[in-house]
Formats: sequence, structure tokens, C-alpha cells
Amino acid sequence: MSMSNNSRAEILVVDDDAMSRKVLAQLLTSAGYSCRVCEDGSAALKIVHARPPSLLLLDFDMPGPNGAEVLKRLRSDQHPAVAQIPAIMLTAHGSEQSEVSCLQAGADDFVTKPINAAVLRARIETQLRLRSMRRQLERQNDELEEWRRNLERDLAAARLTQQSLIPQKPPALPGWQVATCYRPVIQVGGDIYGWLRMKDGRILFWIADGTGHGAAAALLTTLAKLLFHHGSMEHDAPASVMEAVNHDFRSIFGARSFMTAMCVALNPATGRASVVGAGHPPLLVVRHNGATESIASITPPLGLIEHREFTEAAIDFEPGDAFLLYTDGLFRWTKDEQYRLTPQQLEKMLDPSAPSAEALLKGILRQAAATNGENALPDDLTALAVRRVAWQ
Repeated sequence: MSMSNNSRAEILVVDDDAMSRKVLAQLLTSAGYSCRVCEDGSAALKIVHARPPSLLLLDFDMPGPNGAEVLKRLRSDQHPAVAQIPAIMLTAHGSEQSEVSCLQAGADDFVTKPINAAVLRARIETQLRLRSMRRQLERQNDELEEWRRNLERDLAAARLTQQSLIPQKPPALPGWQVATCYRPVIQVGGDIYGWLRMKDGRILFWIADGTGHGAAAALLTTLAKLLFHHGSMEHDAPASVMEAVNHDFRSIFGARSFMTAMCVALNPATGRASVVGAGHPPLLVVRHNGATESIASITPPLGLIEHREFTEAAIDFEPGDAFLLYTDGLFRWTKDEQYRLTPQQLEKMLDPSAPSAEALLKGILRQAAATNGENALPDDLTALAVRRVAWQ
């Protein structure tokens, strides 16, 4: 018989019959195994606890603790190296009840006496292969658990990084109210928003939705914020800012990643604004008189096309008017596409009587959740409501 990878495994033979021990030891040694022998269950328990063997050949009928009793004690041991030792029971009874007794005691297999050498070697090899596979699976599980812990640490670090990028409080704009909602699917998401003052004094409200989730998405949002801030410092028009962001984004990723975006350059004093979108859901507007409007994105998402021009849409906001920037997570509140909302449905949910931007935003989120019937989020959800304070 050719020696397998398990051939140097150590096997402990426990049998009260001296001749049986001798025959088994010769058989196992000739097959290439390392072999130890002992004559009773008490000695076997001491040997196993001192140095667990690779496999146990255990006689069923012995004085003192018999094979079944020894195996029950081993199987209940708190140390896995002892409790999980492969065990083949040796029995002189070929009855079905004897086989059941062996298996109930915790044996992995059994061999009846007189022992057939080929059968014994085959069953030993099978149990040693199973033992090797179990150990390999345990190592893989340990590696998977370590990978999970590392991922959790990475996500925690990414979350802290992303949270530092998300505005913690609305800007102080006399005559205006700002409310926000940010709900990533997991610790971090692919949505980002913000506001900044442009060179001409206008406030640029912007929102972006990058591909993916997790740590990679968090890095993408970090880049998005840097690009928007850099673009606003170099340019004085929202279309130019978007062109700069698109150019820089594509120069980094090529066409491998993309993100949708929309920005609103607002003059707080006059209420005049310019809107630019790139593959993003429409800007929703609600007027103080109850009328609603939407401004769609004309150009594709950022990062897909190298050179393109962005078109600005002009809009005026009077006291009591408001607008809503949001990501497409608001459409997909549930995983059931049957309940997927549309911009037109969201537009109808805008409440012109809402006394504040916060009330306006909470109202549309509440209605969206009620329409879809559950609060499960299959996608990141971010929304930004800006309202001009009505005259008193």
C-alpha cells in the first residue's frame, strides 16, 4: 500500500487483549503509521489528555471503563483537541445493535473483529482525511473571522472619515432654512452633500451619489468633496464647477467609476439660483402657493464623458418657496420594484404648508415610507431641503 499524506499520523490502540494490540501495532506500523498502545480505558484517558493522538482505535469490550464510556468522556471534554479526536471502535459483535451502540457513544466508524487489514486501513484513511478537511475548514473559518474583524475596523475608520465630511449643522443663512437627512445602508455609503461659498458670494448647495457602498464608496465621497471644493475655488459658475469636477474625476478613474451629481448656486439676498445636474434625480421645487416644479439633469453622470458642456437652469425662489436635493435612494425605499417611487410621485408629496425646511423634509420621508410599506433601505438615502423663510 502506498503511503498517503496521513501516513505519519499517530494512532493510539486501546485493547485489553495483548495479542490484538501486537497484531494491530504491526499492521499500523507496516502501513507507515506511528503507533502507541495501551491496555485499558483509564490508561487511554491519561494518554489522550497528555498528548492527543491523530486517531483512536478503541476496543468496545474492556474491563473498567469500556470503549463506549471512554469515548463519552472524551467527547464531553472542554478541549477541542481531545473532544474531536477521530475514533474507530473495534467490536467483536457484528450485530446491528452493536453498530448503533458504537455510533451513539460518539464513534466516527467501527470495525468488527476479526479485523480485515484492508478495511481497517481504508477506514483509518477516511477518518484522517475528514480530520484534515475539518482542520482546514477551521483554519479557513479563522481566516474568514479575521478578515471580518479587519473589515469591521476598516468600515469603522471609513465611517469616522465620512462622518467628518458630512456637515454637522446647517449653514447660517439669514432668511433661509436648511434641513438634511443622511442614511447609509451600512456604516458608510456612496452619498455625499455639502455647501460652500463661491467666489461671487453665492452659496453652492451640492449633492453626489457614487457607485458602490462600503470603504471604497467612502473614499469616493471623500474625493467628491475635495473636487467640489477645489472646483468652487477655481470657478465662479456652477456649470464650470461641474466641468472641473468631471474632468478631475475622469482623469483619476478613467471611465471605471462614475457618480451622479447636482448643484444649486443660490444668491441668498435675491433668491435667484442656477441649477446644474449630471445624471442625478430632478431638483424638486414647491412654491408657497402650492405649485410644484422639477428641474431634470440634462447631462450624463460625472466620469462617463471626457469633454462636455453643462447647461445651467435659472430659477427664482420667493419667500415660502423651497427646493429638495436628494439621491435615488429615496426612490428605492424597498427592494420591491413594485413600490419604486418616481420623481412625479415625490413632487406630489411636497407640502407647501410645511412651516419649515425640517417639516418639509420629514413630511416627504414619512410619506415615502408609508407608500412603500416598510423602512428597509436597499440603497443609501440622502436628502437636502432648503426653504426661503416666508414674510411675517
